[in-house]
Amino acid sequence: MTSPFFGEFMGTLILILLGDGVVAGVLLKRSKAESSGWMVITSGWAFAVMAGIFAAIACGSRDAHLNPAVTFGFAISSGDYSKLALYLPAQLLGAFAGSILVWLHYFPHWKETEDSSLKLAVFCTSPAIRNLFANLLSEIIGTFVLVFIVGAIFSKAVAGIAGGLGPYLVASLVWGIGLSLGGTTGYAINPARDLGPRIAHALLPIPGKRDSDWSYATIPVVGPLLGSGLAGLLLRVLKI
Repeated sequence: MTSPFFGEFMGTLILILLGDGVVAGVLLKRSKAESSGWMVITSGWAFAVMAGIFAAIACGSRDAHLNPAVTFGFAISSGDYSKLALYLPAQLLGAFAGSILVWLHYFPHWKETEDSSLKLAVFCTSPAIRNLFANLLSEIIGTFVLVFIVGAIFSKAVAGIAGGLGPYLVASLVWGIGLSLGGTTGYAINPARDLGPRIAHALLPIPGKRDSDWSYATIPVVGPLLGSGLAGLLLRVLKI
């Protein structure tokens, strides 16, 4: 039953269920976590990453990338592109499925929430200030940090020290990225995390929803891929 495809699917599903779930808890009306703020959202996403990694490993993916940008960056770093065709669809489908579970979990809260932009924000990112160049740059920088530091964590120099702490260290890294760099765009840093739920938002019968903001949707896809590509090149040059 376990396989790398299933592992990436389940890991990304758990990532989005808990990640988009904490956003829903903070933003949707009459949730007990309503208005609890950015610290709760960034913390929830960090725990979501940790849980997703463990789920992916348990279900058959030793890599536990959960993120097309991570897969792409490490493909450039290693020169092995064979996993792209397997992991990317699994990650996108997992993100789509996880966001549907969030919709079901918070089912009565969508009707209680009047602001259609808050409903969209549960599913996907949007910039605090809409400036496409600045927004793209933010996603490039954030994803560069993600992929480069993940590469450093699991490098030969650190791997012996990191050991079984890897998932916790990656979760802490994502927490730090969210706190330090996430305020500009909501830190997608993961094309599947943004695109899968955005598609779900477009398809689901959410009461009073708005459009899915497709005019912005390329930024959280292209930016992370560019950032991860640059990180992958640096990892390759440094032979990390």
